[in-house]
Amino acid sequence: MAQRRPGFWPLIFVVCTLVLGGYFALAALQGSYGLLRRVQVSAEIATLQIERDALAAEAERMANLTHRLSDDYLDIDLLDERARDVLGYLRADEILIR
Repeated sequence: MAQRRPGFWPLIFVVCTLVLGGYFALAALQGSYGLLRRVQVSAEIATLQIERDALAAEAERMANLTHRLSDDYLDIDLLDERARDVLGYLRADEILIR
């Protein structure tokens, strides 16, 4: 009785399994939801949080200045400073050095 040699089907199965496994491994690393994209998104989140905090501090500073120039609470020194800065006013006894 002659021994039967294995056909090509087991070889095709192994090759297809390796190709699919490689594809899914590559997708897990570099895909839209892969590990490398997750690291990039985490870095972007950290950058945007720093920017958000800076903008919140700027908004708080502007709210303070707005309150100090409101009708309820008028800071004369701040009003004088803003008028000088925006309009370029000087008093008669001041000297401008550039």
